Amino acid sequence: MLKLRPLRWPTIIMLPIVVLSLSLALWQMERRAWKRDILDRIATNQAAAPLSLDALLKGDPLRFEYGRVKLSGTFLHDKEFYLAARSLKSKVGMQVVTPLRADDGAIVLIERGWIPSDKKEPEKRAAGQLPGKVELTGIVRRSQIKRQFAPDNDPARNFWFHVDVPLMRRMAGGEPDAKLDSFFLDADATPNPGGVPVGGQTRLDIPNDHLQYAITWFLVALAGVGVYFAYHWENGRLTIGGRTKVQA
Repeated sequence: MLKLRPLRWPTIIMLPIVVLSLSLALWQMERRAWKRDILDRIATNQAAAPLSLDALLKGDPLRFEYGRVKLSGTFLHDKEFYLAARSLKSKVGMQVVTPLRADDGAIVLIERGWIPSDKKEPEKRAAGQLPGKVELTGIVRRSQIKRQFAPDNDPARNFWFHVDVPLMRRMAGGEPDAKLDSFFLDADATPNPGGVPVGGQTRLDIPNDHLQYAITWFLVALAGVGVYFAYHWENGRLTIGGRTKVQA
């Protein structure tokens, strides 16, 4: 039989540590399930045949997130948006998001790929400013929201840190539309004339390390409990099976 006579200060110090560690472990298990859902969605939708834009819009576009879509239309190069602080192979630059007017008139945002900072001005990459009707394949991505601690978008300066599809589409002349406002397309790796933008920037190999994080926090909690009981045993405040530590 275990009998414990808790000491105040060790209890006040150790209890929050154990509770916090267990909470973080459980949160990591929830994150693991969430990440597995994303990875399953990527595998399923990447394996599926590309959809047309019409087929995508018949249902919920986000059910086909990370799936491929084929469409055609005309780029609105004069309404480009720039995503700051992007790198490619250790080179600093940005990503270009260009509205495309599809054949049916719908405005769809295309994240065309990475460009170096010194080629932000369109005239410095004129070969890649594809004129007229284009056909492309893109990967469905959901409209992004501001992450905690991330900088705010600055639409007035065309300085963006996340893709705010509804606002960008309004600025490009698109009408509000719940489905079109829910997603944008990442261009595939098909090379552009002049070499930029560099498409194919979608990250599909997302790591799922949450199980090892959860185990780490469970072990921290277990170690805290062990230290707590060992301290009480050393101080004669813990009795196990009628036995207590014999003081020298």
